[in-house]
Amino acid sequence: MTDKPQHLPVEALEEWTTAACTALGIDRESVDIALLLDLARDVAHGVARPAAPLSAYLAGLAAGRAGGRREDTAAAVATITELAVSWRADEQDS
Repeated sequence: MTDKPQHLPVEALEEWTTAACTALGIDRESVDIALLLDLARDVAHGVARPAAPLSAYLAGLAAGRAGGRREDTAAAVATITELAVSWRADEQDS
């Protein structure tokens, strides 16, 4: 077992992101934390909580394949967010 806290304090999010980007060789400036957190929220509320990390991974994969720029991430996130928003609405229209 570890003595580390199970949840990252909000104030450590920037530090964690920088460390993870460095470890993965990712340009820190290409990562929009707020955009990705909003994606996770929208998917968790519109689809299901377990779909949030999966969707973030898929957005990153799509963004990387499109070129890996911040704009590529924004486009992938917009696509998934639109899908998540319409997900439950489609079920209710049936």
